[in-house]
Amino acid sequence: MKNKILYTLLFLLNISFAQESVSELLKKYNSESIPYITVQELAMPKTKAILLDSREIIEFETSHLKDAIYVGYDNFNIKRITNQITDKSTTIVVYCSLGIRSEDIAEQLKKANYTNVYNLFGGIFEWKNNGYAVYNSENKETDKVHAFSKKWSKWLKKGEKIYTKDGLKND
Repeated sequence: MKNKILYTLLFLLNISFAQESVSELLKKYNSESIPYITVQELAMPKTKAILLDSREIIEFETSHLKDAIYVGYDNFNIKRITNQITDKSTTIVVYCSLGIRSEDIAEQLKKANYTNVYNLFGGIFEWKNNGYAVYNSENKETDKVHAFSKKWSKWLKKGEKIYTKDGLKND
């Protein structure tokens, strides 16, 4: 009986240590070539930045940060940005679900000589997890967040997880 309890405790401890943090996840996938900005820093009234959403259109239409500009990932076009944002010293914050795709897009901005580019640490998931508002395609506040996939959805702790445009949950 004692051995069974001991094995159970060791198993549970192993599970808790096996769960990685958002910080560990980002270290695993990102080169950290772009500085992070936290959701708390971005939410401060004095923080003025252009927000670029580097997720796909279905994710953006489900919800996005207020006044964010959709730029996508698979079809990202740097020329569209350079035409739209001509001042290369403008503060730009790029985000995605967690901060992985956004680093790639931010690197392209950096290569195009933008000097004040940040990656939102933890992305829209961290934004929502901290209780900040997100907006749908009609610019109305919503509780829905596109969770990207079942694998990545574990990082979204608050809000309603959506996996497709019509709200049906799928794998």
